[in-house]
Amino acid sequence: MDIVTIYETFPTKDDCLAHIEKVRWGDTPTCPYCKSPNQTPMPKEIRYHCNNCNTSFSVTVGTIFHHTHLPLQKWFLAISIILNAKKGLSARQLGRDLHVNKDTAWRMAMKIRQAMTQHEQRDLLTGVVEADEAYIGGKPRKGNGPLGGSGSRRGLITKKTPIVGVVSRNGKVKAESIVQKRFTAKNLKMIVRKNVNIERATLITNGFKGYIGIS
Repeated sequence: MDIVTIYETFPTKDDCLAHIEKVRWGDTPTCPYCKSPNQTPMPKEIRYHCNNCNTSFSVTVGTIFHHTHLPLQKWFLAISIILNAKKGLSARQLGRDLHVNKDTAWRMAMKIRQAMTQHEQRDLLTGVVEADEAYIGGKPRKGNGPLGGSGSRRGLITKKTPIVGVVSRNGKVKAESIVQKRFTAKNLKMIVRKNVNIERATLITNGFKGYIGIS
């Protein structure tokens, strides 16, 4: 998102909190301390009471927004500015853009960049990402294979389960099986787009034609 879109989409603190809740919890608020979904909204506050561990919390607990004294909209703007900066961004420039001093801007930028490297802070893989596919299952015995004698051809006629794996180098691994579906280029691209931020990643593959067409 650009700066104008941020202002239009998140004009208030409540709009920012609602977006964080949707991204982090979906439809079920979960206690960040005990992981229990048994919560009660607190009246007139954008907080929740955990009925399991008897603590109160907001959606910002455990995030870079926890205990911040800055408006959440400025944090959203900072994230947008940093992500859209093609040649890096100085703390002084970020401070001028957000109307905060350079020390505050530096701390914000550091927290945002640290969060971008933490697996728990992001779902989509970024950076250099490798993808590969494999078929899991026992090898058909000679004479019993679907091709009538020599086993099966990779990716075409086989009873094995296709598995697609994607991994960010020195980072997180994700794998997904294609069950009850024929393994097609469309399925492969869908899995990659589901797990990889294609706008902020370089995808390395084995040259399989099924990856052609991914932006």
